[in-house]
Amino acid sequence: MDLIHKFLNIVSPIVTTILFIFVLPVIYVSRLLRSCSASSYPKELAGKVVLITGASSGIGENLAYEYAKHGACLALVARREDLLVAVAEKAKELGSPDAIVIKADVSKLEDCKRFVNETISHFGKLDCLINNAGIATYGLFEDKDQGAGGIKECVATMDINFWGSVNATHFALPHLRKTKGRIIVVNSCAGWLNAPRMNIYNASKAAQQSFFETLRIELGSDIGITIVTLGVVKTAMANDDDLIKTNLEWMPMKSVEGCVKAIADGARRGDEYVVEPKWIDTVILWVMLLPELSNLGRRIMMTTGQETKLQKLISKNNCSFQSHNVKQR
Repeated sequence: MDLIHKFLNIVSPIVTTILFIFVLPVIYVSRLLRSCSASSYPKELAGKVVLITGASSGIGENLAYEYAKHGACLALVARREDLLVAVAEKAKELGSPDAIVIKADVSKLEDCKRFVNETISHFGKLDCLINNAGIATYGLFEDKDQGAGGIKECVATMDINFWGSVNATHFALPHLRKTKGRIIVVNSCAGWLNAPRMNIYNASKAAQQSFFETLRIELGSDIGITIVTLGVVKTAMANDDDLIKTNLEWMPMKSVEGCVKAIADGARRGDEYVVEPKWIDTVILWVMLLPELSNLGRRIMMTTGQETKLQKLISKNNCSFQSHNVKQR
């Protein structure tokens, strides 16, 4: 058996290199042609029922507006009901025939069951589930304590970012199967880029990516799944202070409007993957093929000038720097 592994250790890198050189360009060209063909006949959204979690602000809010412009009916879910009401009203003004507001917490199993059932009760069907709800946590893992701002915060991040999308999907699947619907997963390059000081957030996004990749294989063509990989998007979750804490202030930010349009257009084409900005696609090759070099780069990114940056942050806010912070999408 060991001889087989020794043989594969020699042959596998050679075969993989050949495939990357000759097959990868063919795959990219075919993907481009397929995308262009699908763009000519995108799916109509008028009258479709779209459920969006985390719809009270940021990407979720703007996705509601984007789908409203195409005439979709909306079920808007978040914990902040007052903000949801305002989003629903604006969505109707932009063209949505109907938009309902459901106050719920995706980290709670019963809430997920309830908002799916309320959507079906009101509209009678479900065509698209957008798993967008999420929070971000920052800080070195070894600095986290056992209190609400430490390990408990880590659990909350996993409950919302990972289990929230899993729970919502579980209850939505029977209804999506009836309509040959689609699941859109708002993920992040953090799932594989592993930026320092975002340890639990990175883990939650990696788990989410792995789950929906597996689910895609299990479901086959019955239900489409679009996994969205985002870089840094200009929302409340990615303000200047938080970017300084994670040493990501050098990354150019993508506008929310451009981001949500790319998501909606990709889903209408039936794309399995949407990457915004598109250059992020090339970074994963560095992470996969040159892990030592990419790890060194991230280590330098974490340590270089951190003290100066923290001093600037403290001076700006006129308060002590807090290692842990939570932002809700």
